[in-house]
Amino acid sequence: MKRSEINRAIKTAEEALDKIQFKLPSFSKWTPQEWKEKRERTGRIRKVMLGWDVTDFGSDDFAHVGAVLFTIRNGYLYDPDIGVPYCEKVIVFDSSEKQVIPLHFHNNKTEDIINRGNGIMEIELYNSTADGKVDYETPVKIFMDGMEYETEAGKIVEIMPGNSISLTPGIYHRFGAKKGAGNLVAGEVSKINDDNLDNVFAEEQKRFSEIEEDEEILYPLCNECGK
Repeated sequence: MKRSEINRAIKTAEEALDKIQFKLPSFSKWTPQEWKEKRERTGRIRKVMLGWDVTDFGSDDFAHVGAVLFTIRNGYLYDPDIGVPYCEKVIVFDSSEKQVIPLHFHNNKTEDIINRGNGIMEIELYNSTADGKVDYETPVKIFMDGMEYETEAGKIVEIMPGNSISLTPGIYHRFGAKKGAGNLVAGEVSKINDDNLDNVFAEEQKRFSEIEEDEEILYPLCNECGK
């Protein structure tokens, strides 16, 4: 991805968040210089990778495959004294081209994906096989807002504002904004998140994008803070 594309995506996400009055922590607006000046006090923030996360998952097609994420709080799986024992994220999707996060599951993380507003969330679900492949046949059992449901493999489930879906390890999911319904603000509340090791993609993907520096950084990403 180009840095200009990342900066533009963050600005669009800020507009969507402002529209529903969802406020981010103050460090969301720190410049690279401010991160450097505060480096000695921000070790925990950097360790658990809080902050902006803009990715196209290596697709080179951010308009269709990607999202703007912001990790608000998180812990560290390998040291319980670092951070908190849970994670919270906000995720913004551009609905003009039906932007999605690609098909994947988690080995460890149980998560609630919540429609925080400003659009309609669409999610596609599959079970995984014993060897980690996509099971395109068997129905998927899930909970939505505490109620149990069963859905056909691959059927699009719509999540309206205020509603949510709970996903356990091993459930493949692809989700994003319904085209034309508004730039979706989704939330994620989960167990500790480890984006380096806990994502299993159905196809070869890169969790973090390689960046072409074609303009100045607006805000550093979560894997750049303090560098």
